Amino acid sequence: MQIETGVSLKPYNTFALPALAHTLVRIASDADVRAVLDHPRLGPAPKFVLGGGSNIVLTRDLTPVVLKVEVRGRRVVEERPDAWIVEAGAGESWHELVAWTLDQGLPGLENLALIPGTVGAAPVQNIGAYGLELKDRFESLDAVDLVTGRSVTLDAAMCRFGYRDSIFKQALAGKSLITRVRLRLPRPWQPVLGYLDLERRMADTGITAPDARQVFDWVCEIRRAKLPDPAVIGNAGSFFKNPVVTPEQCRDIIGRDPAIVHYPLPDGSYKLAAGWLIDACGWKGKTVGRAGVYEKQALVLVNLGGARGAEVVTLARAIQESVYGRFGIRLEPEPVVV
Repeated sequence: MQIETGVSLKPYNTFALPALAHTLVRIASDADVRAVLDHPRLGPAPKFVLGGGSNIVLTRDLTPVVLKVEVRGRRVVEERPDAWIVEAGAGESWHELVAWTLDQGLPGLENLALIPGTVGAAPVQNIGAYGLELKDRFESLDAVDLVTGRSVTLDAAMCRFGYRDSIFKQALAGKSLITRVRLRLPRPWQPVLGYLDLERRMADTGITAPDARQVFDWVCEIRRAKLPDPAVIGNAGSFFKNPVVTPEQCRDIIGRDPAIVHYPLPDGSYKLAAGWLIDACGWKGKTVGRAGVYEKQALVLVNLGGARGAEVVTLARAIQESVYGRFGIRLEPEPVVV
C-alpha cells in the first residue's frame, strides 16, 4: 500500500482539470484495500475510487481518501465450447485489453476499441459503442466491500446493468472497489455490424464479411475521426447519454424536425442522437470560458487549455437548457461531477 499526500489529480483525469487529492493510496490488490480499511486514520475516512479518470468532472479538491486503482494482470481463465473467459485487473487500460484479446486470437470486444478508461470502470458505466455494450460480453467481477473489507463476486444479474448504468452507480455507489473483471467472448465469433458507421465502411470498402481485426481498425478510425485524443485535448468522451423516448415523443419530434437521428429499440422505444440535438441547437464549436463543444462532434465537451471544472459544468447546463427549450428533452450527463 502506497500512501501519498497533496497529489495533483490533473494527470489522473482525462479532462485535465485541476484538483488536489489530500490523500491518495495506490491500490494494487485486494489486500491493499483491506490495509486501508484497517488503517487507524484512513479506515474511518470517506473514500473516493479513481480508475482512469475518464468519466469524471473535477470541480474541487478531494478531501476523501482517493483510492487509485492500479490492479494489473490479463489472462485467459477458461476455454469453454461456447466461449473464452478472459480476466483482467481493474487497473488495466480498457483499450489495451481489447487489443490484447485480438492479439491472442480471441475476438469479441473489437466494437469497444478506443474507449478511454480502465477495465474496472467499464462495468460501472456499462460502456458501449457501435452496437455493443459491456453487458453483452460480461461474465463476472470481483470487488471489495469498502465497509467490511470482504471480497465478493458479482455476476451480470447482480450488477443490474442498464444503459450507461449499473448497481455501482446506484445501490453500491462509493461502497465497493472493483479489483478484477471477467469477460465472456462467444464462440463461434459473430461480427456486430448493424451500426450505421460500420455499414458505411462496408459499403465504401466493398468488404461485406470483415474479420474482427478489420472491425477493430474501422472502429478506431471512426472514433479518431470524430473524437479528440485526451492526451492532446482534455475531454471525457461522450458527455451526454443518448436520450430514450416513447414512440409518441419520437413521432412528435420527427414532425417538427424530420432530420433527427433516431434508432428503434427492442422494447418499442427510440434512442435519439444527443449529438444531433446539441448540434441542432447551434452549440458545436461554442465556448464558456476555456471549456468548449468539440468542433467535430457536438456530443464531446473539451478543455481548450486551463479550463476549470466549474466552466465545464456551466457549459453542460447551458446545453441542457437549450436542448430542453427546443425539444422538451432533458439530456443526462455521462460523467460524474465531483
